[in-house]
Amino acid sequence: MNKILKNISVFSFLFIIQITAFAQVDKTMTICDDYLVAPFVSDGQEYRALLNGDELAEFNATFYGGSIYRVIACSGEAEGNLIFSIYDSERNLLFTNRDYQNSTYWDFKIKNTVNIIIEAELSKTENNSGFAFIQIGFKQ
Repeated sequence: MNKILKNISVFSFLFIIQITAFAQVDKTMTICDDYLVAPFVSDGQEYRALLNGDELAEFNATFYGGSIYRVIACSGEAEGNLIFSIYDSERNLLFTNRDYQNSTYWDFKIKNTVNIIIEAELSKTENNSGFAFIQIGFKQ
């Protein structure tokens, strides 16, 4: 009986942690959604990762020529908590929001189709761990 109660307690604790994590994810995604407004629509993908310390998340996407894209980066409740950098497939830096006070979003007009790599990291002045969310929208 004691063993059963112990297992139930551990299960309950893990369940509560999972619910708390999902609540944080939903709240942060809502912040990102505030920047994905008409005339931009989502590319339909979810780009997210849990980062600890100096970890980097890496996401791959394709930007098609003749389009305008919006990249949105969110982590936590405050703006500017996530640094994102965009590279081409040869790892040439195309853009980093670090040069723009960790701006939450940036719009890109693409002339030629390019495969990109987006790296995301938490701001060093903010939390040591947290979720990194990237949303990509394109202009209709």
